[in-house]
Amino acid sequence: MQVISNHSDDHAISVHGIGKAYRLAKRQATPDTLVGAIQGIVKAPFRNFQYLRSLSRANHMAKQDDEDLYWALQDVTFEVPAGEVVGVIGRNGAGKSTLLKILSRITQPTTGEAIIRGRVSSLLEVGTGFHPELTGRENVYMNGTILGMTKREIDGKYDQIVDFAGVERFLDTPIKRYSSGMQVRLAFSVAAHLDPDILIIDEVLAVGDAEFQKRCIGKMKEVAGGGRTVMFVSHNMSAIGQLCTSGVLLSQGRVVSQGDLDTVVQAYMDDLFRTESSIGDDTTTVSVQTAVDGDPNQRMWKYGSMVRVRVDVETQLAIANPAVDLYFNSSAGRMIFAQSDRFVKHFDSESNRWVFEFLFRNNGFVSDYMTIDVGFRYCSSTRYLGLWQSVAAIALGEVPPGHSHGRDCPVAVPCKVQLMEAA
Repeated sequence: MQVISNHSDDHAISVHGIGKAYRLAKRQATPDTLVGAIQGIVKAPFRNFQYLRSLSRANHMAKQDDEDLYWALQDVTFEVPAGEVVGVIGRNGAGKSTLLKILSRITQPTTGEAIIRGRVSSLLEVGTGFHPELTGRENVYMNGTILGMTKREIDGKYDQIVDFAGVERFLDTPIKRYSSGMQVRLAFSVAAHLDPDILIIDEVLAVGDAEFQKRCIGKMKEVAGGGRTVMFVSHNMSAIGQLCTSGVLLSQGRVVSQGDLDTVVQAYMDDLFRTESSIGDDTTTVSVQTAVDGDPNQRMWKYGSMVRVRVDVETQLAIANPAVDLYFNSSAGRMIFAQSDRFVKHFDSESNRWVFEFLFRNNGFVSDYMTIDVGFRYCSSTRYLGLWQSVAAIALGEVPPGHSHGRDCPVAVPCKVQLMEAA
């Protein structure tokens, strides 16, 4: 990987064909006789030498079809303009952390190259670069030195670092006695005050409390506003929406979407859940579609947007008065909003196809994303004929200050329900 200190190019990061392979360890057979054990001891140096050679070949002659290799990243290519704030999103195991470790020069890629233009500061794990036996004060200087700061630079920013972290009382306490939240606050403060050209942050802010997360996002906005580049990995779609101006979506080690943030978030939700699904059993099929401000392709429900959820039901059951219930669940699995069809309608003609439309305004859902469960029943009964979970999902945008109902808390949302017979 190349690291270039000048800024002659408009791109702070250029990634070309990056691949990262790990050779899978195989369990060795355990000898069950004394002779076998002695033979194993004699052969061990040769076996270890062959294993080390295989690790070397993994870096130089790795093949996609090698069964002993696990490819965490494959043919990853993208560019990040200077001053861009990029959100890197994807499922667990998609390769996000591996990519950031390569860009932070912690590990080398197996294939391809990454060109970094400028000084990089990264925060990938809680307490990265901290020594548990040293005090907070000593770790500030040691960590700052590791990140490339001189003692004079650390002296000049020391008060700011300590004030931002909020751990002044514990500066002369060994870091091993800090909570994980205190460690991440101090580690983030050191990394953020380095004044780097490129700031790389993994999903570490989840450790801090809500107030500190807000301060961190504000600090990252300040860093980005100064013309610096930020790469931010998070599963928190609200934080991604607040901070980032573009996105990169990884799936199974490959880039499947990049560019405009809304487009990338939509692709992520499509990958994570069914956003237009048709499920059911032998008697009833349910299809759910969502639209935001009239756009059926929009997956980010921004504050104040008008949301329409359409539920198509086709059943072989003879039902004159059907009803549908919607349950909106937070990313933590808590039900935060429910809506039922309150209207009873009779139709002269027998029909087994129905359309329910729920129309409401997003006035303050607080979560990373929500999933939708659908229940189908007789209007006069509470027993479901069918209940389908996670039929659809949507990401939630930032809630303006003063409008939050509290994270994962139930909210009251005025809703207009229309029931019609399907054509």
